[in-house]
Amino acid sequence: MSEGWRPAAANDGWTYRDRVARQEAGLSVSAFYAARHRHSDQGLWRARLAAGEIERNGLRLRDDPLLAAGDRLAWHRPPWREEAVPAAWAVLHDDGDLLVIDKPAGLPVLPAGGFLEHTVLRLLERRHADDPAGVPRPVHRLGRFTSGLLVCARQPASRAWLSARLRESTAAAPADRQDQGRSGCRKLYRALLEPGALALSPGQDLVIAVPIGRRPHPRLGRIWCAARDPQPGDLAARSTLTLLERQPSADLVQVAIASGRPHQIRIHAAAAGAPLQGDPLYLPGGEARAEALPGDGGYALKAWRLELTRPDGGRLHLEAP
Repeated sequence: MSEGWRPAAANDGWTYRDRVARQEAGLSVSAFYAARHRHSDQGLWRARLAAGEIERNGLRLRDDPLLAAGDRLAWHRPPWREEAVPAAWAVLHDDGDLLVIDKPAGLPVLPAGGFLEHTVLRLLERRHADDPAGVPRPVHRLGRFTSGLLVCARQPASRAWLSARLRESTAAAPADRQDQGRSGCRKLYRALLEPGALALSPGQDLVIAVPIGRRPHPRLGRIWCAARDPQPGDLAARSTLTLLERQPSADLVQVAIASGRPHQIRIHAAAAGAPLQGDPLYLPGGEARAEALPGDGGYALKAWRLELTRPDGGRLHLEAP
């Protein structure tokens, strides 16, 4: 593709909308935002109020009133500078509806975490604006620094169908591998781990079933990590890790996931005592470093193979080089 990179550039800003829940009634506007969006403290939210960036029920605020249940808030975030991102990808499949690309590491899929225009979604909207079949839109997410197979679809019905199949993805126990993916979907990833931490021989499997939950984090408020102390809201998760090759510099593994939890492979590898090589966030055991964020890169993780049931009942088998 002609666009290798999108350089760092300012966007046009964005409006974030919230509605006040019953249990949040009585909070001031700044306290509401500081509690719900922990990336900024209450003093910064007061400064945004003073700058006229926040509306309540369609009226611009300058003071910091108390809120009532059902109030609708809008923060008009001014334009900000987005980092440069890789913007070229290989198309691995395109049948006029389904589009599967090999997403490069470093490119976010959807707007989040300081990215709005520098995302796969926005690039697709620009590049396919005149496509008579419609704009292909991502069916699922990959982490910003996870590369590989990303499934998109032009038709809303196809996106709904595929999204359900991806949620229902299965990875059977090692003895049942021949039956994996006969219905629904099977996803395989490859990753580089810190060398020598796994007590496995090449070809051996390790099933990891540590739950994943949100725990306190000083920079974000709460963050997804290994949940060894059960709490409400924790999510069951299961991964099967296979050691493919052991080298002095890193261990190459394949991972089949039977659930699609946030940062599941990064968390489960760390929970097994072998974090992804270069992962700045997850420590051995699966806890998160206080100074790091989920969007920080440095690790090698690839969505490598996908076996998927198509909306027409056929099967799609794809592999990223």
